[in-house]
Amino acid sequence: MTLLQISSFACGEWVAPDANARPIESAITGEVIARAGTASLDTAAMLAHARKIGGPALRKLTFHDRARMLKALATFLNAQKQALYDLSFNTGATQADNAIDIDGGIGTMFVFAAKGRREMPDVHVYLDGAPEQLSRGGSFVGQHIYTPLLGVAVHINAFNFPVWGMLEKLAPALLAGVPCIVKPATASCYVAEACVRLMLESGILPPGALQLVSGGLGDMLDRLEAQDIVAFTGSAQTALSLRSNPHILRNSIRFTAEQDSLNASILGPDATPGTPEFDLFVKEVQREMTAKAGQKCTAIRRIIAPEAQVHAVIEALCARLRKVQIGDPRLETTRMGALISAAQRRDVLAKAALIGSEAERVFGNPDAFEVQGADAAKGAFVPPMLFHCANPDSAIHVHGTEAFGPVSTIMGYSDLDHAITLANKGGGSLVASVITNDPATARHLALGAAAWHGRLYFNNRTSMAESTGHGAPLPHMVHGGPGRAGGGEELGGIRGVLHYMQRTAIQGSPDILTAIMGQWVPGAAEILAPAHPFTKPFGALHIGETLHTAPRTVTLEDIEHFAAFTGDTFYAHMNEEAAAANPFFPGRVAHGYLLLSFAAGLFVEPNIGPVLANTGLDALRFLKPVQPGDSIKVRLTVKAKTRRNDDYGEVRWHVTLTNQSGEAVAEYELLTMNSL
Repeated sequence: MTLLQISSFACGEWVAPDANARPIESAITGEVIARAGTASLDTAAMLAHARKIGGPALRKLTFHDRARMLKALATFLNAQKQALYDLSFNTGATQADNAIDIDGGIGTMFVFAAKGRREMPDVHVYLDGAPEQLSRGGSFVGQHIYTPLLGVAVHINAFNFPVWGMLEKLAPALLAGVPCIVKPATASCYVAEACVRLMLESGILPPGALQLVSGGLGDMLDRLEAQDIVAFTGSAQTALSLRSNPHILRNSIRFTAEQDSLNASILGPDATPGTPEFDLFVKEVQREMTAKAGQKCTAIRRIIAPEAQVHAVIEALCARLRKVQIGDPRLETTRMGALISAAQRRDVLAKAALIGSEAERVFGNPDAFEVQGADAAKGAFVPPMLFHCANPDSAIHVHGTEAFGPVSTIMGYSDLDHAITLANKGGGSLVASVITNDPATARHLALGAAAWHGRLYFNNRTSMAESTGHGAPLPHMVHGGPGRAGGGEELGGIRGVLHYMQRTAIQGSPDILTAIMGQWVPGAAEILAPAHPFTKPFGALHIGETLHTAPRTVTLEDIEHFAAFTGDTFYAHMNEEAAAANPFFPGRVAHGYLLLSFAAGLFVEPNIGPVLANTGLDALRFLKPVQPGDSIKVRLTVKAKTRRNDDYGEVRWHVTLTNQSGEAVAEYELLTMNSL
């Protein structure tokens, strides 16, 4: 076969490997299939290219522009993914494994694209919370905002997920507006390089937004600046070496890590043999041991079961593991492929031997197992290996050694507090799962174990049909964990985007904050509408454009009619004596929803126009009671605008109801969809 020459992409040009390139072997045959690496990369130029070309181009786009860019990119990759499948088999991954990596990565990009459109504004500043009134009269206010870092994100990825691991970091960084330099693990960089080529060939990304290092980073980390960020996935030892770089420490360069994790799965005491939960537990453990040949950062490494059920779990789990066909991942009948390389095989076997010094191997002999369609001696194959630790309280390696392959250890617990102690002995993990149908058990374990785990996954007969599985990090939820797991929190929806942004407190007058935020702040100047704003299309409305209505008097007859018509006869509206005895009311008062209805009657333009629909209201507060004889009027102000598609956009209106004394009686935000 032709030897693949895996290039880097630097400063807009592809750079071929040179004499310093490393050979890359097929996980299936052990043959050299590619070479990657070059000593000629100008890392200073790459960083400058990202900062001066990629960053400004991305920051010119709004959050919605970048979200549309991500969606287009994901759509393009989805149509080209077969080429990535074909390459990925050589990493030892089966078709099912490829779906986790490639489809999972593309799906993650789709999720961030959707969240960017739904949860972020169509401007350049992301707001954190509501404005803070810092003065009595409201002329001095504060607001926390997020803006993109002005540097570059350097992504150092692991070998096990060359596509998902790259895209799950790229998506939030690009959505934030930060250019990226991707450094995949050399052992599987040929898959990452193919994916990067597709993204660049699509023409969707602006110049400088994405660069690739195939091979070593050289002195790049020593050239980073305070606005840059490093995101790492890999071993704790490598993470420690990188984050201890004196230059990174001296310049307070952001460093996030997702590293070693001794994930656990706990079988609840109620989940006895014969229950759906017992069967589910065994199925999940087997799947997590063998998917990607156990080369998953979220794989189950420690199986924690009630002491009375340990042998039943071993028996059931061994029965399932016997059915797992190991072999060439290109064969449809193969259920577990190879490890990534011979070096990884040696490492896994060495770590398994350490675990074996404290636990008995009850399944899987690495010296005698069958491989379908491939030569076990040449490929990086190992069998699933299950250990039983009879003394987990005194064990050290069982709770401290991650064999990054199909290796797991079962142990027994005496009660729930003991299960918590064992789970937490891992020193921090990405995920722990609990299989139970007892809510009290789930609560007890959550309160005791949550502090040591980035994610707690509960499953039972109710959720099992739709649950995504112990080992599936979802872009909606944080992916990371404390302690041994690195302390990072990748993903997590918009939380993942904020890792690439700076939170800043801004203070000033309402007009200043309005100009910075692109959103009207109460107290800022109003633009008095020359015509009713409901008659103006989305594009013609201006932030701060305001309508003041005429007043309307609220009568006792109005209150009684509303009560009879709606059936809301709460005593504060109908019984003078009871209402007066209530500490919140001076006597009978108008319904809050009557006031909202009257407000709509005051500001709504009834004729056909650009307002297509009222889609809801937010932050409703009733501030002061309205009595019969009081009058109310409305101030309606354009607070924010968000374009949703090519046909319509969302307008957020700030609505304030005041009485005849100018006192606010109610306040809320109205949402409408307006034609462009």
